[in-house]
Amino acid sequence: MHSDKTLESFTVPIGPQHPALKEPEHFLITVDGEIVTKAVVRLGYAHRGVEKATESRNWVQNLYLLERICGICSHIHATAYCLGVEQLAAVEVPPRAQAIRVLVAEMERIHSHLLWLGVAAHEAGFDTLFMYSWRDRETIMDLLESLSGNRVNYSVNVLGGVKIDIDDDLAQLILDGIHYLEERTHHYLDVVTSDAMFLQRTRGIGVMNRSQAEVLGTVGPTARASNVARDIRVEAPYGAYANYPVWITLDERGDLEARFVVRIKELFESFRIIREIVKTLPPGDLTTRIPRRIKAGETVSRVEAPRGELFYFIKSNGTDIPERIKVRTPTICNMMSVVKLAIGHQLADVPMIVVGIDPCFSCNDRMVLIDHGRNKQSGWTWEALRRYGIEYYQGHPR
Repeated sequence: MHSDKTLESFTVPIGPQHPALKEPEHFLITVDGEIVTKAVVRLGYAHRGVEKATESRNWVQNLYLLERICGICSHIHATAYCLGVEQLAAVEVPPRAQAIRVLVAEMERIHSHLLWLGVAAHEAGFDTLFMYSWRDRETIMDLLESLSGNRVNYSVNVLGGVKIDIDDDLAQLILDGIHYLEERTHHYLDVVTSDAMFLQRTRGIGVMNRSQAEVLGTVGPTARASNVARDIRVEAPYGAYANYPVWITLDERGDLEARFVVRIKELFESFRIIREIVKTLPPGDLTTRIPRRIKAGETVSRVEAPRGELFYFIKSNGTDIPERIKVRTPTICNMMSVVKLAIGHQLADVPMIVVGIDPCFSCNDRMVLIDHGRNKQSGWTWEALRRYGIEYYQGHPR
């Protein structure tokens, strides 16, 4: 803790290792008494070099690499990548495969929102809600395992389609699981809007009006809780969303309670879409042929991840290896709202404001800019970065 006696304020570090952070990030919170006067976030602790690694793997190998940017939303990363590559290759995915992609995406959204509900409840000290929501989360994870064989990285997508199909038994299993989760979701919606202790941590906390949300560039449920009608599934339907339109869930209050309500109400929309897809799944093939070498060009694909807009820029030089893949995840868009909204609140509210955007730092951290003095910054080759790391640790032995 750093004290500035001139201003009579303290700077409190939160992270990079902290009980309120499930991933390593560093926040510097300046407080006057208990009131936050300044907030700074430092990103980059979970950097893994994923984007650079894609430039040394072929198109198929990158599909499985990019899935691992995030374990919670692995399918939507693979979907965004596939959509971009298929657009470059001028390939049309069969309708059945497109519907299955959307089905799994909505199941993943349920998984993500229930996981977030438990984590957020834990940060508020509501461990009963945490345990119940994670118990019910097992239902959707079991369904995803029955469908794909995996509980985290589902690997449903292939370039040109999907690798799994849905038979009558699996369809009934999905419908039964969704029916159970829908009943439980009604209960959770009642809890987060009526429990007096929980409302003390959420109602009127971190209020962001519509104008602020638009200026700060927020996306996903964080924006929709401030009455910003922003959803890629509606703005630019992809996959089978044109056949299964989505109704946007909005709330105009803009506080933490609204963010809980929006995410929970979105679950009901996911339940509805899943039922429609299962009951009207179009017949046909699961895949179509795609060339090994993708013709030269560049494209952008946008999808609605559980946290908001996921943006992929893909550039091909005509070979079987991409020239550049750039990923912009929703966390980086929503992070600015955290440092802005924390100001004026009590220090104890900061963990809840952070968790309110459902941050995923592993999604976010893929680049490190190295400043080697005299305001001189440049990109480094793999060899230069490797040599820098060796020299650094030789000079700073543990």
